[in-house]
Amino acid sequence: MNAMRDVPLLRPIEPAPCPWEFPLPQAANEHGMVCTGGDLEPGTLLTAYRMGLFPMPFGRRHLGWWSPDPRGVLPLDGLRVSRSLRASCRRYEVRINTSFSEVMTACADPRRPHGWITRDFISAYARLHQLGWAHCVETWLDGELVGGLYGVGIGRLFAGESMFHREPDASKVALVALVDHLHTQHAQLLDVQWLTPHLASLGAVNIDRIEYLERLADAI
Repeated sequence: MNAMRDVPLLRPIEPAPCPWEFPLPQAANEHGMVCTGGDLEPGTLLTAYRMGLFPMPFGRRHLGWWSPDPRGVLPLDGLRVSRSLRASCRRYEVRINTSFSEVMTACADPRRPHGWITRDFISAYARLHQLGWAHCVETWLDGELVGGLYGVGIGRLFAGESMFHREPDASKVALVALVDHLHTQHAQLLDVQWLTPHLASLGAVNIDRIEYLERLADAI
């Protein structure tokens, strides 16, 4: 993999506390939704992640908070890197935290199927990034951003949110770089929320909610 460039962040700044009281994750319905409402303020988001919840829109006007069971995670020692992916890792330059808003905007491209990232989400996570909690990994080719991912880091947890690519394997290369970086940070848990065939092909697995919450407690 080409040399990695990153922008060092200061120690994360704790925001104003959350004014809401979330139900426990075990209150989720059969689809994994725990509740609706609240806001996307930094303190609210961090409280939710620390409880094992994450936000996604519900319908056109509602904010939902989710805790799926089972939960998708990517074991940090279980990433599958094919020979072709290793070759792709040598093709791209990887950077960390140099273009957070651009990565989120690319992930929010309305032309993507099942897109859900709104302007409010971009603004909210940009604030988390400025406070040192949200991070991105980027892949570049000839000076152009062609792939990446973003998520939230709390303690030894990294909660992955979304990824995108404009060139073959560009998002996968970002994931390989993320896992390598998390190893250097002694991370314990890489949350991918829902398991998809794409993530499963890279080594992600399902665990039940109880196990996830136990691992989360250890990680944060």
